[in-house]
Amino acid sequence: MVIYLGADHRGFYLKNKVFAYLTKRGYTVEDVGDKELNPDDDFPQFAAAAALKLIDEENDVDKAILICGGGQGMAMAANRFRGVRAIVATTAEDARWGRNDNDANALSLPARILDNDDDQYWQDIIDTFLMTEFSGATRHARRNRELDELS
Repeated sequence: MVIYLGADHRGFYLKNKVFAYLTKRGYTVEDVGDKELNPDDDFPQFAAAAALKLIDEENDVDKAILICGGGQGMAMAANRFRGVRAIVATTAEDARWGRNDNDANALSLPARILDNDDDQYWQDIIDTFLMTEFSGATRHARRNRELDELS
């Protein structure tokens, strides 16, 4: 599994902490930007870079973690791409249900909430997202197909 990691200026510092955390845990992480802090950058380009990597992969196990101020913008941009199922999670439970029920392959994090001194909190969200399997329930798989048919 490769984890594609992208953030705008608001998520830049948290992205660097997430990158260090994931690589220390042995994950293969590809930083899709921004590589330098640029207060004038915009989140859609980084969401698109990660989404294109996700839909181009062959084995359908890769994931993306996207970070911006509120998390919503990154998720909205990534979900424009057929086959991307991005969720915003502010709790480990959000991440669990997003993976279990919706087979989310992209996690969007709100830096305004999570970029503080409590690293364990966002680490739990990420760990839950990465370790929770899709239930595979017929109704959940059907709904994911319906989502793809919308685009």
